[in-house]
Amino acid sequence: MKKHVTSSVALGLVVTSFMVSANEPIETIKPVKEINLAQVELGKKLYFDPRLSKSGFISCNSCHNLSMGGTDNLKTSIGHNWQQGPINAPTVLNSSLNLAQFWDGRAADLKAQAGGPIANPGEMASSHTLAIDVIQSIPQYVREFKQVFGHDKVSIDEVTQAIAEFEKTLVTPNSPFDQWLMGDKDAITEYELSGYALFKNSGCVACHNGEAVGGNSFQKMGVVEAYQAKGNAEGLSAVTGKDADRFKFKVPTLRNVELTYPYFHDGEAESLTEAVDLMGRLQLGRKFSEDETARIVAFLKTLTGDQPNFQLPQLPPSTDATPKPQPFDS
Repeated sequence: MKKHVTSSVALGLVVTSFMVSANEPIETIKPVKEINLAQVELGKKLYFDPRLSKSGFISCNSCHNLSMGGTDNLKTSIGHNWQQGPINAPTVLNSSLNLAQFWDGRAADLKAQAGGPIANPGEMASSHTLAIDVIQSIPQYVREFKQVFGHDKVSIDEVTQAIAEFEKTLVTPNSPFDQWLMGDKDAITEYELSGYALFKNSGCVACHNGEAVGGNSFQKMGVVEAYQAKGNAEGLSAVTGKDADRFKFKVPTLRNVELTYPYFHDGEAESLTEAVDLMGRLQLGRKFSEDETARIVAFLKTLTGDQPNFQLPQLPPSTDATPKPQPFDS
């Protein structure tokens, strides 16, 4: 069964009419809706502004680099004082499609997530108060906040709202697989399609489905075989306090997955080949052959969509009153 859908996408994305298969577990990314463009432009500046960090060196883009698939391609990210973080940085691309944010789901949405790294001593190591002091010391920021939010008082609430609104635009439509879903049967090869068949028939789609091909459930890491976890991340149980939720993590999106290495919450899988092999054994109890793994990997690479493309923002200059950066703690 097929149904005709007409799509219109905000922010200059392509407008298309297409045929969508109604029985596939993976869906095309829907248009971005209800975007406040003024907040997006302000949030873009804040996303790239390292002055929100104590060192004046780390921005949101440091760990969620929009030139690198929305992550940093490190096993675990580097924060203030060159501290190595405890967990792999998930991609910001398509993060608005997640049921919650962070691997353990401790933030309900992008707005709640945006404030966390600013005040985390291992990440940006600032405080919400200091970040607001920086913004309020910069007249151009003060004027823009007033234009966007309609009042003089700047708070962390407006900061995180603007950043979240920008992040909502970071969707990646039009992957080869999306084109195949929309009726272009030449968009992917027979070899890649055979990988998709394996992906479906082996049970991968039980967790990796929907628009984001994941991101919509929490699952235990190591269902059939125990995962030899690195680090102390407990997963969802750190939020719920329930022992039954130990080692349950948010299922990551597989969109753009060829760009977001290394893999898993601890970054221990260095390649897609290794990740597919481990997931087959740990979650499905299946040992994929080299050929089967290669076919699934070929399919996964068809999920790379159009990357965010925009002019980098010009950040307003600091003033004499702007708090000075503190690159290292004494």
